[in-house]
Amino acid sequence: MRSLTNISPIDGRYYSKTKILSKYFSEYTLIKYRIKIEVLYLIELSKIKVIRSIKLKEKTILNDLWKKFSIVDAKKVKEIEKQINHDVKAIEYYIIEKISQTSLKDLNSFVHFGITSEDTNNLAYVLMIKDSLDSVYFPKLNRFCKVINSLAIKHKSAAMISRTHGQPASPTTMGKELAVFVYRIKKQKKTFPKKLSGKLAGAVGNFNAHVAAYPKIDWIKFSNKFAKSLGLEPWLIVTQIEPHDRWAELFHSMVRINNIFLDFCQDIWFYIALDYLAQIPKKEEVGSSTMPHKINPIDFENAEGNLGVANALLNHFAEKLSISRLQRDLSDSTVMRNIGVSFTHILIAFGSLEKGLTKISLNEKKLKADLNDNLQILAEPIQTILRRENYPEAYEELKQLTRGKKITQKKLKLFIDKLKLSAKVKQELKTLKVEKYTGLAEKLTDFILPS
Repeated sequence: MRSLTNISPIDGRYYSKTKILSKYFSEYTLIKYRIKIEVLYLIELSKIKVIRSIKLKEKTILNDLWKKFSIVDAKKVKEIEKQINHDVKAIEYYIIEKISQTSLKDLNSFVHFGITSEDTNNLAYVLMIKDSLDSVYFPKLNRFCKVINSLAIKHKSAAMISRTHGQPASPTTMGKELAVFVYRIKKQKKTFPKKLSGKLAGAVGNFNAHVAAYPKIDWIKFSNKFAKSLGLEPWLIVTQIEPHDRWAELFHSMVRINNIFLDFCQDIWFYIALDYLAQIPKKEEVGSSTMPHKINPIDFENAEGNLGVANALLNHFAEKLSISRLQRDLSDSTVMRNIGVSFTHILIAFGSLEKGLTKISLNEKKLKADLNDNLQILAEPIQTILRRENYPEAYEELKQLTRGKKITQKKLKLFIDKLKLSAKVKQELKTLKVEKYTGLAEKLTDFILPS
């Protein structure tokens, strides 16, 4: 029933495809990561002797609070939150309740010591993002790029008509056109921030409470070390919130990757429409509720739609999260809870794209027929060779012969025979073959995508 009653399709219709991300972005996970930050912070306080040394067995007890965190535990946290109407304070009370039953009960007053909710939240969220990127996003992205890569290599010699402005143009190869997308993605991956950032600096970013209680401790050094221990870049000069500028860089990089895939979806859609790519029918599937013959490119259309939704969210995150009134406002809180939604739509899109590519095959017969039906595209190499030979008005001659017209091999031969050129050059022109006029397409594919 859950898949039928949920409002959001990512937890309903698409749940089987998206459930992997609940490990990184669900409410349960957010609570778990918050507890992780609070526990690691408490342990770090012991290292600088703000609190007593924590024994190895006690560290295990503390770490088990997040490592063995269960749905039942999460429900207990939510019950506390319901009573006090504060999600992070509920985490503090939950931890205190748990350690009060252990040898750590003397440390109750140091849980969430000196820090604000945003210290816990920004670090929890950034670790959720970081872990989801490392475990789901990049592996999926790299895997799909390999799929396109292998298709590009497979079809690097498959000559086809280009379609500039949708019209027949100089030939290329299917492999080289696919290689373009992988090359673009590789370039954009380099724009991702090498490290995400996090802050731990108290209520307004000045370590006010920390200094009041322990003025001799180097809290800046402590904060930097703690952020680095989480694999993050310390962001030191802040208000109450980490400004999320690095997050904006990440989201914009993801948008650019998505735009490349949107371009890919639309190109594949057109290649299918042109019958350059044939769709492989599945006997049990239905293409249309009324037209029995239909096989629709639904996977690429689905991917296009989901990438669009993801981009709308990612662009909003990048614009919204880097802005906060004065030292703090809470308008970012509900926005941040939707970060996982954007990742989920990308995951759905990747799945649809990969599925779609398994259902198409290259229609070499159609590629060849289209090439031979558009001999007028040889006007470009012919007029270029004529220019080499200093032939007067070469472009204009070919324009008059071919613009807006279909020409035959016979007509082309008659045109060449009338040219005032040497027999050697005429023979050179006559040996031009439309299917061989692909320039360095194959070499470029090998250069971009070494096998």
